[in-house]
Amino acid sequence: MSPANSLSCAGAAALTFALLSTAAAYAQSIEIVDQENRTITLPRPAERIVTIPMPMASGVIAIDGSADKLVGMNPLSLTAIQEGILGRIFPEALSITDAVTATNFVPNVEALAAANPDLVIQWGGRGPEIVDPILNAGLNALLIVYGNETNTRDYMSNVATAIGKPERIEALVDWRERVQQEIAATTEGLSDDERPNVLYLGRSLSDITASGAPNNYNNWYIELAGGKNAAAELEGNQSINREQIAQWNPDVILLNSFEPELDVSWVYDDPILSLTTAAQEGRVYKMPLGGYRWDPPNQESPLTWMWLAELLHPDLFDFDLRSEMVEAYQVLYNHALTDADIDEILWVSFQGDGAGYDQFLAD
Repeated sequence: MSPANSLSCAGAAALTFALLSTAAAYAQSIEIVDQENRTITLPRPAERIVTIPMPMASGVIAIDGSADKLVGMNPLSLTAIQEGILGRIFPEALSITDAVTATNFVPNVEALAAANPDLVIQWGGRGPEIVDPILNAGLNALLIVYGNETNTRDYMSNVATAIGKPERIEALVDWRERVQQEIAATTEGLSDDERPNVLYLGRSLSDITASGAPNNYNNWYIELAGGKNAAAELEGNQSINREQIAQWNPDVILLNSFEPELDVSWVYDDPILSLTTAAQEGRVYKMPLGGYRWDPPNQESPLTWMWLAELLHPDLFDFDLRSEMVEAYQVLYNHALTDADIDEILWVSFQGDGAGYDQFLAD
């Protein structure tokens, strides 16, 4: 049974259990220790939620199975819903306010009060100036910490508990673990020479930024999928120039999915970047955009790992990514993906002829 098929079966069982236990959940308060070790007590499952970190709007939708509980989000979360498929699956999400925060995560207290949330999900570890206004307004804040897979599973579990669906998360975490272990078991024995140099560019148009190492999620899944980070000498995300990319000469270039106007021609048409090994061998790819962007950690991350593993080592992996996506979207969003949907998510229109991309095309 494939990891996604396991997700589908386990997801159905967990969802049934969650529905049966909803009434019981409402009868008792909920206590959560968040990722800044703060205890949050809710008198009942949260029915009105504001999400300030970008991936969490779609994350709440996936965990709940609807957009009903989401009453506010980051403007960049709304942009992802508008640009991707989630706005078509849950059109009601398109009208949810994005006035509750600026893109720098500073909350708008007046807009928050108008949204009247039971719970505000906010970044932890980024200073009190983005948290205190929420607390001073008398609102509950659940703080999450970004950056690695363990943190991702923890805050997803916290959110599932907060909305009264703790059983819902079990299938999603199990799926992540199964896919991670399957890929890791295949790539962990690769020698350094067998691992292609992979460069992830978090920005390309307004600025050029590269993701370094070690505590970086992009670095983590590049290594998981059997690559090595061409920008490993950097710490975190840093601005670079084209000459630096040429010096690194990556075998594979991954472009972000945050910039709507960006496509692979940005590399192929550039007089400097077109000379890199990645460009010469047709291994330039834009990260997919599904229910959320596949670049950062989110509910769809196992699909990211499979996609990248297949591109880096098609001789070692044989995932049927299209089938995996269909199974995952059924569980995450109760949505039946069409071939056209999948082509759109994977940007087949402009990178379908990239090296190795034929494996992702419809039969």
